[in-house]
Amino acid sequence: MLDRGAPGASAQYHPDPPPSTGTGLMRRKPVERLVAEGGQGEGGSLRRSLGLWQLTMISIGATLGTGIFVVLGEAVPKAGPAVTLSFVIAGLTALFSALSYAELSGTIPVSGSSYSYAYATMGELVAWICGWCLVLEYGVSVAAVAVGWGEYLNELLDGTVGVTIPAALSAPPGDGGVFNLPALIVVLLAMVFLLGGAKESARANTVMVIVKIVALLLFCAIGFQGFRSGNYEEFMPLGMAGVSAAGATLFFSYIGFDAASTAGEEAKNAQRDLPRAIMLSLVVVTVLYVLVAAVAVGARPWQRFSDSEAALAGIMRDVTGQTFWGTLLAACAVVAIASVVLTVLYGQTRILFAMARDGLVPQVFARVNPRTGTPRANTLIVSVFCAVLAAAIPLGQLADATSIGTLFAFALVNIAVVVLRRTRPEMPRTFRVPLSPLLPVLGFGFCVWMMGSLSAVTWAVFGVWMAAGLVFYFSYGYRRSRLATPEK
Repeated sequence: MLDRGAPGASAQYHPDPPPSTGTGLMRRKPVERLVAEGGQGEGGSLRRSLGLWQLTMISIGATLGTGIFVVLGEAVPKAGPAVTLSFVIAGLTALFSALSYAELSGTIPVSGSSYSYAYATMGELVAWICGWCLVLEYGVSVAAVAVGWGEYLNELLDGTVGVTIPAALSAPPGDGGVFNLPALIVVLLAMVFLLGGAKESARANTVMVIVKIVALLLFCAIGFQGFRSGNYEEFMPLGMAGVSAAGATLFFSYIGFDAASTAGEEAKNAQRDLPRAIMLSLVVVTVLYVLVAAVAVGARPWQRFSDSEAALAGIMRDVTGQTFWGTLLAACAVVAIASVVLTVLYGQTRILFAMARDGLVPQVFARVNPRTGTPRANTLIVSVFCAVLAAAIPLGQLADATSIGTLFAFALVNIAVVVLRRTRPEMPRTFRVPLSPLLPVLGFGFCVWMMGSLSAVTWAVFGVWMAAGLVFYFSYGYRRSRLATPEK
């Protein structure tokens, strides 16, 4: 079985992995087989080039900035000053799930993330549903963040050259525009980086992550000068329902550690480094989120928050009375949000890579360019799709759709860690969830509770998405699955 002395990413399993277990919709792919096939694509293999630092930066890059730079302006009107509590609740929900991710990422170090974890524990149908949720989570998240990037780009242009991109070309239909050109551009720029290779993309992301952390600390230092304790006199004006509704929307901000787990087949020592990267990034991100949200509400009455995705730049301008600081923050946000687009787009391509290798989606998504070691066609297709989506759909609808897909996938991961403990207790684990099964059960319960806080429209969209996914699975994936056609 597993050689404990080998590096985590190179763990040695039997050369002949066991066949699938279960039948029909419940057929499962053994952990040994998942790991043995790791990195292998059509025409080449992914390259193992990422260490703990790069994995942590990928996780922070995909997480930090989304909720603060983009969604804060929408969350505050739902919860009032208690938006800080919303961040804590969302972070606590993420923590329970992150513990489960940390255990499974070290035990099953592959690119499929929660899709692969479900495949090994709950069967193909549940794995497909989870993977389909991840496609919604990642694809829509890329588009949603790209929309916010356009808002900050306009702030930057206005503060430097005194012009802005016309509303018709900087907002999607429904938000007063025709086509969101900046959102389209940032996704295509991220695509260019990803086509260069995982290691090169990680380097660019690291620089962008450092910029965003410095920008948020700068905001706290300046925003605190305008802090007014009176803004917190009525802490929870919209009740606990508002807090949970804002928390459900803000959970959109905590998908970064899931992105780190999609790098399992490109990590040098995945079994050791992935759990560490996941937990470290979650702590850093949650502390910064709560700190920035507290300063933001203290510096501006919650009633004055609007749907603007550039709320922080506006607060900086209000506090200092100068355009310079707001413009500087906008410049940092342009770089910072681009890193979210880059890393989340990376995660989306690796999820589809794993699903294509299993035969559940077309094989084009599993083709690897032998020169760069990246799924080139996959990256091109996903990037173009997300770019068009970002240019045409309003941010609020995108954020809530991402949240429900994320919460559903996380709920399944909490179940998966309990199932694998019961079915494969002998497997070596580089990290173990403490107090299991209590904490995974709590993680599952928090996810279900927050899903219930989302709007009926979001649930309707989710239902349509799931129905479309089941139609695709039964008409394509079920018959073409490699577990159904082992001779392939």
